[in-house]
Amino acid sequence: MKIFKSLCLFLLIASCNAPQAVYDYDQKVQFVGIDTYQIYPNLVSRLSHLDEQRLLSILTSQMAAKGFTTAESPDIYVNFYASEYETPSRSNVGIGVGGGGGNVGVGVSGGFPIGGNETYLRLTLDFIDAKNDSLIWQAVVESSFNKNASPQDREAQLKDMVDKALKGYPPKK
Repeated sequence: MKIFKSLCLFLLIASCNAPQAVYDYDQKVQFVGIDTYQIYPNLVSRLSHLDEQRLLSILTSQMAAKGFTTAESPDIYVNFYASEYETPSRSNVGIGVGGGGGNVGVGVSGGFPIGGNETYLRLTLDFIDAKNDSLIWQAVVESSFNKNASPQDREAQLKDMVDKALKGYPPKK
């Protein structure tokens, strides 16, 4: 029973940090036969240069795993960009003081945040029709992000985000 409780706690904690993805696509597009790509020529990722290079490397290997190849005249351009945002810590310590006598009670309490703000990374991955220059598929993935993580941890987190994004391609109509 103790192992079961520990496993449930671990799964709850692990699921809170898992990347969350939202997908959207053009319903008129037939995704069968789209198998060549190129990185969008005017890429502005808003990531650091090192993270951008990590993401390009991850994307290249993941696209190959999906059956895509690069081409001079591709079917699609792949564009990505990121944004960071912070939210206040949801962990608080509450302190209260109260007293009373008879039928009257008075209390004062307050909460103090533990730790600093939490940083999140929102990664948007776009597939753009190369012939029409129109967006045909998009994934937006959000995950907590540690700016002070080691390069290996940053790469692992970016890989998880790209994996989650590409799980939604091709869309199930």
